[in-house]
Amino acid sequence: MKKASRSGDNRGVLMNDVARRANVSPMTVSRALSNPKMVSEKTRTKILDAIEQTGYVPNRLAGSLASNRSNTIGIILPSLKNSLFAETIQAASDVLSKKGYLLLIADSGHLLEEEEKLVEAFLGQRVRGMILHNTLHTERTMAMISNSGIPVVETGDLLAEPMDISVSYSNFEASKAMTMFLAKKGYKRIGFVAMITENNNRARLRRDGYLAALSELNIGVDETLMIEAASSLEAGRDALTKLLAIEIKPDAVFFAGDIMAAGAAFECESLNLKIPEDIAIASFDDLAILQHMTPSITSLQIPRIAIGHEAAEIILNRIKGQETGVVSKDLGFEIAQRQST
Repeated sequence: MKKASRSGDNRGVLMNDVARRANVSPMTVSRALSNPKMVSEKTRTKILDAIEQTGYVPNRLAGSLASNRSNTIGIILPSLKNSLFAETIQAASDVLSKKGYLLLIADSGHLLEEEEKLVEAFLGQRVRGMILHNTLHTERTMAMISNSGIPVVETGDLLAEPMDISVSYSNFEASKAMTMFLAKKGYKRIGFVAMITENNNRARLRRDGYLAALSELNIGVDETLMIEAASSLEAGRDALTKLLAIEIKPDAVFFAGDIMAAGAAFECESLNLKIPEDIAIASFDDLAILQHMTPSITSLQIPRIAIGHEAAEIILNRIKGQETGVVSKDLGFEIAQRQST
């Protein structure tokens, strides 16, 4: 697939391109989009096929934007319920607002098809750039972005071959590092509670990092120590209960998300289990609340503010026609060791 242009050119696919591919006039394409009943079904099908092939997005602002440009940047996140994204949104907004740009925020609900609709809507609004947290996309989403010519930054994981530019950290390496850390602390049976992996590449990478660490440590995989759970307090409590019910219990549990880890800590309290004496708990993302719990929770610190800041700066530079010089920018991670391990 062709990568998005790195020049800041925002022309993208034009109606004339669709017309040529469908072998009709631009006026016929316009008519098919604005008043489909005025075009035969055969012609309309040809035009829709051409739109699908080219990734063309009708300009809904054409009547009001003579310059064919806007002062907006779009950001699509998998969920707006997750407070993890608030710092990234704020950091990006702070950078963009200083240069007169507005940030349009949308929620894909972890659904690739919904992200596709949102990308089409943003392109229809002629955004100047996009920040996408997801790293998995439909073929049509990738085609639309590639043909749009706008700068696009993917932030959910550090990608070797992003659509355009990746600014993030490695979920795989972070998860592997935490598992190795727990093993070096002397824990022998390390459980892992993953986020739901369907349509969530970050969740799969975190699970794979855990498995890679076990392999490097020559520790066999025990399927009973691995659970998938939703990102909620209740799911964390339930996951811990299930792990404590197995015949040979874990002496440490690594949760792939902070909310689940907090739920597990609350469950330990209700069961009169001491952390880390009876069971150690480690987590991923390092929400501020973990630092103030008793005991405080060991977690992977993720550069959420830096990701938003860098993504916005890169888009602004690309709009000005400046090359970034990088395809993937690794902002790294750190393990914040606290009382729970």
